[in-house]
Amino acid sequence: MTKITQKTLESLRLDRSGSVIRDEGNLFGRIRAKADDTVAVSFYYRYRFDGKFKDISCGTWPAVSLSQIRANRDAAKLRVTEGVDPVAKKKVEKQEQREAIAVRLAEIEHGKAEGLTVQDMFDAWIADGVRRKDGNAELRRSFNADALPKIGRKEVRALTEHDLRGVLRAMVVRGVNRAAVAMRNNLMQMFAWAEKRQPWRKLFADGNPMELIEIDKIVSPDYDLNNQRDRTLSTEEIRELRDIFRRMHAEYEQADNKRTAVQPLERVVQCAIWIMLSTLCRVGELSMARWEHLNLESGAWFIPRENVKDNASDLTVYLSDFTIERFRQLHKITGKSEWCFPARNKEGYVNVKSMSKQIGDRQTMFKKSLDGGPRKPMKNRRNDNTLVLASGKKGAWTPHDLRRTGATMMQSLGVSMDMIDRCQNHVLAGSKVRRHYLHHDYASEKREAWARLGGQLSAILAAPENVVPFQRKA
Repeated sequence: MTKITQKTLESLRLDRSGSVIRDEGNLFGRIRAKADDTVAVSFYYRYRFDGKFKDISCGTWPAVSLSQIRANRDAAKLRVTEGVDPVAKKKVEKQEQREAIAVRLAEIEHGKAEGLTVQDMFDAWIADGVRRKDGNAELRRSFNADALPKIGRKEVRALTEHDLRGVLRAMVVRGVNRAAVAMRNNLMQMFAWAEKRQPWRKLFADGNPMELIEIDKIVSPDYDLNNQRDRTLSTEEIRELRDIFRRMHAEYEQADNKRTAVQPLERVVQCAIWIMLSTLCRVGELSMARWEHLNLESGAWFIPRENVKDNASDLTVYLSDFTIERFRQLHKITGKSEWCFPARNKEGYVNVKSMSKQIGDRQTMFKKSLDGGPRKPMKNRRNDNTLVLASGKKGAWTPHDLRRTGATMMQSLGVSMDMIDRCQNHVLAGSKVRRHYLHHDYASEKREAWARLGGQLSAILAAPENVVPFQRKA
């Protein structure tokens, strides 16, 4: 048999594709054409083992040299003489190699899992574990402000209850107990989600650290964990608020240089304050109001359930003359928009937190910074106390306090508790069967309740200072 040489291989042409060339020692090669119009030769060693002929690859020329191909043939021949099947041995070696690679990959993945941080867990939870109505925007804001700067780089396996308690206590120090409770609840939700899933579950070797957090031992002793805020505005404070608005505009109009003068609270926000007080609506419901949902002639405002907290149900608010007048004032300012409170620099309605911030920014004496001290002036935000009522003796007031104030006024005017709940669109207690079958809308009763409230507010704001109008129960 003619021995194959390097020159023989180099002389092969495309027309030999598919043919076989043979070398001594049971080595043969199959010629095949390559995509670049050259040829390659795949070599095999043929041997007999257990009464059967078998072929084992020895390499492909020119990627493997001819001398190496023959060396591979000789190694396979030696195994046969030793009673070892080269093909079986090669399979075993490949399997062992695959297993070794799998073990190494597992070690790498285990190492990666061991190093996963709280930031990694938060990112996974935000992507796959939670979906809030605002697209998780508030979760991102709160975690980026209070939690992740302190524990974001901490490895989950090394995280302790003390680390988590430190996050919450830092919030309590600066006076935001309610935000601390909300953060505790969000952390509980995130850790409960992670505890059920890999790779996070195996990182809780000592259990879920959030289960050891007792929030009642973290918040201020005088903080009501039921979050039953009871701030209401008195008759004197309602009238004081009226006088503040008047004074703001008078001082601004009389200023020599309006560019440097303190601008009053926006009239749209002033209208919103009176509307919230006289309708018991939430600030979010009002922020998302459309003019198409208002009929000022019939005195009705439709609030679709998607704008209501927890999507409870649609609500029709029957507007008093007091409220209609404030909506008419608002329409003069924003009536060209589809929204009652349009956003200033984008399409759509104003951010639902905008009015709360504007009101809070004018009560800075109650605001604290991250270190627990007075809040530093914030860029492009008001930083004064122009909306502080009763010299601050009763604390700050918020838009939601207006809802509580209006409800309390209704109660003082003889409106039943059940009807106040209906005006606030609360889910009423009682049998589901009853709620399923009884569908009277109480439109006339609710209209009367709102009318009483509007009449009382009109009387309060029309009266001179220090004169409290007579309140007559029906």
